[in-house]
Amino acid sequence: MSTGLKLAVTQSGTSSSLGVARPWESSATYWPSLTQATVDLPAPVATIDIDALAYNANDLLLRSQGVPIRVASKSIRVREVLNATLALPGYAGVLAFTLSEALWLAGPGGIDDVVLGYPTADRAAIEQLCADEQLASRITLMVDDPSQLDLVDSVKPPGSRPTIRLAIDADASWRAPKPLGHIGVRRSPLYSPREVEWFARQVMKRDGFALVGLMMYEAQIAGQGDATGLSDPMIRWVQKHSGDELLERRGAIVRAVKSITELEFVNGGGTGSLEYTSGDLSVTEVTAGSGLLAGHLFDGYQSFTPAPAAAFALDVVRKPLPEIATVLGGGWIASGPALKSRLPKPVWPDELKMLSREGAGEVQTPLRGNQAKRLKVGDRIWFRHCKSGELAERVNSYHLVSDGAVTGEALTYRGEGKAFL
Repeated sequence: MSTGLKLAVTQSGTSSSLGVARPWESSATYWPSLTQATVDLPAPVATIDIDALAYNANDLLLRSQGVPIRVASKSIRVREVLNATLALPGYAGVLAFTLSEALWLAGPGGIDDVVLGYPTADRAAIEQLCADEQLASRITLMVDDPSQLDLVDSVKPPGSRPTIRLAIDADASWRAPKPLGHIGVRRSPLYSPREVEWFARQVMKRDGFALVGLMMYEAQIAGQGDATGLSDPMIRWVQKHSGDELLERRGAIVRAVKSITELEFVNGGGTGSLEYTSGDLSVTEVTAGSGLLAGHLFDGYQSFTPAPAAAFALDVVRKPLPEIATVLGGGWIASGPALKSRLPKPVWPDELKMLSREGAGEVQTPLRGNQAKRLKVGDRIWFRHCKSGELAERVNSYHLVSDGAVTGEALTYRGEGKAFL
């Protein structure tokens, strides 16, 4: 289903110069307007506010300071939104999360620059990649271990396949002094310039591969809010020292690899670290995705405030007590540590809270608060998902809204019959 979704871009590419009102800043009018716009649609209903999406897309461009942005598809999972974003000047290419997804996105008439963000062991997908010259020219695999190259060779040996494009994933976490230790996510085993250079040389020795890129994702900066509460001073201290260390180490890694071969791209960053990463002269592109649809996990940052572009609504189906309103469904809990922060956030009516002993339930979610006393069966409650892309796994489509009216519908991956991960 195509709606011809187009996003406005300002001359300067910045959100601050959009020159339009920001209706989402007034909760008392914004969320009721979504209720009115979707009143004839059955719950659960998911929406994307086109104006909020455009605001976020322009704001990311401002924050990236002219460095091209590669769109993280895992944080979108809607082809129409991906295409509309890539049509904006300043966006280029996709960072995909599985090879099957990459093959689908890069198919005939599709996206011609797809980097796989994670290594793959999908033999069937590798075989499909190796059987198609065009797909092989459009997709770059992510590697950090010689065994990953062996796996490709076992599916289709060199000489019987197109050249497979590769990028090295190097660890961007911080090995902090004790007692802090490892700060960041557990990704690549390659950490030092020497380790990355050694692996790059191994790749260069192998037939049937071309080393074209390098990626280093600083999750401890990009994915950790620094305006969330009492721990903020410590988080900022960690991010400052981690950033200083990474600036030096990433530069050394890039120099080491470039002494062996030229690279098409050096990728880094995420929604939460665009200012930092785009200032690193060794980086040629940054990645962002979460900042487009803006799950509530990205509310807690000093440097930016995204618009709540994506949201979903559930209907009240019972009132077990006057101060409790129960909606049908709601257990759309985000991946990551099993913390309260991973729950959907009720945003309208305001001041509604989940019950500590039930949380967000598979088939029902009770919500308590003064506003619940005013709610009746059939009333609509709005939520924001913790993460930007995972909501798309729960619905077949987003209803596109602009100026308080539904203007179209965009299918999610799920709505197109795809379930990649």
